[in-house]
Amino acid sequence: MSQTLQAVRGMNDILPDDAETWEYFEDIVRDWLQSYGYRPIRMPLVEPTPLFKRAIGEVTDIVEKEMYSFEDALNGEHLTLRPEGTASCVRAVIQHSLIPSGGPQRLYYYGPMFRHERPQKGRYRQFHQIGVEALGFAGPETDAELILMCARLWDDLGLEDVTLEINSLGAPQERAAHRAALVAYLEQHRDQLDEDGRRRLHTNPLRILDTKNPALQAIVDAAPRLADYLGDESKAHFDAVQVFLKDAGIPYRINHRLVRGLDYYNRTVFEWVTTRLGAQGTICAGGRYDGLFEQLGGKPQPAAGFAIGIERLLLLWQACGGESERMAPDAYVVSVGDAAQRLAFRAAEALREHGFAVLMHCGGGSFKSQMKKADASAAAVAVVIGEDEAAAAEVGLKPLRGGGAQQRVALETLPEALAGLLYPEESVQEG
Repeated sequence: MSQTLQAVRGMNDILPDDAETWEYFEDIVRDWLQSYGYRPIRMPLVEPTPLFKRAIGEVTDIVEKEMYSFEDALNGEHLTLRPEGTASCVRAVIQHSLIPSGGPQRLYYYGPMFRHERPQKGRYRQFHQIGVEALGFAGPETDAELILMCARLWDDLGLEDVTLEINSLGAPQERAAHRAALVAYLEQHRDQLDEDGRRRLHTNPLRILDTKNPALQAIVDAAPRLADYLGDESKAHFDAVQVFLKDAGIPYRINHRLVRGLDYYNRTVFEWVTTRLGAQGTICAGGRYDGLFEQLGGKPQPAAGFAIGIERLLLLWQACGGESERMAPDAYVVSVGDAAQRLAFRAAEALREHGFAVLMHCGGGSFKSQMKKADASAAAVAVVIGEDEAAAAEVGLKPLRGGGAQQRVALETLPEALAGLLYPEESVQEG
């Protein structure tokens, strides 16, 4: 007997009940993005490995430990399942010259990303993100609008216990000066650093500031702050972002240890966090990445964006009482007999042609058993066809919700009759 195959650990099936919730949520998201003028873009799931090494950074956790990379046996190319979307989006914009031809771009994408990490609630090896990228926009108003967009979505979803943290990473030369001071400081405490801290000391010392190790908190708290190394231009940019947030009434906290895990960020960075999801409390993160275009071989362009983890956001939405409406057909068609079944096909298609959602019973069975399935489908009305109805080219309409007597109508008047049952107020007004 052959072994039953299972999905890859951390790569989950989304079954119909949950998938309907996802689609309901996706509709909300599309309306929200379009209200801010963002347009969709879709990139491949597989990209050249060097794209992510150059964009994210060779010494980040993602590149060092989490990417699904492989060599294509057909042509020897080194490929990677995308671990994030920004690098792919910028690559596509450069490759297709979208900014020179169409000016600055407001783009979004939605889909699966892949990272090899320990699966836990809301954090999986195949996970899903909404990515929002404002490309070609340099001003602090863009950074602020991205943050305000998130606040608008949280409000639309009715989320609670979501707070905003912001920081500025400054310009590259400012980060370099801070980095030198940080390394010198941490060297003095080298013996107290954990293994991860010692490994990052000369490769990615900023990430040490984001450690979750309680034993290092005192050392990290006393470390040189990047804010003290910011120049006038970076300070002015960050101050302007804060003015926009205050004007909009968006509360925030400046977190001097907020550095983000990707190398391409500069100036404004932000995270939206919650206490309702345990240790994995970040539901949205982003910031400015003005150097990424040039880093990937394009002409320099200012850019900013954010990504939302869908699994975590849905968990939070449901924890706050959010739920989707169950998808239900308008009508369920039952029939007994060959002639009735043939008429049932015609009746179902006539209703669909008029925009109704119709589920037609298949597999035979008595009227009683079919009506049980009609009721279980959550349809509002059963379309009932027996031998008598088929001979007269008529159908029966039986309300399944809220009572009401069954009526017989001619096939040609079926759409109007069903509309009268489903939308009686509109029928009265038209009358």
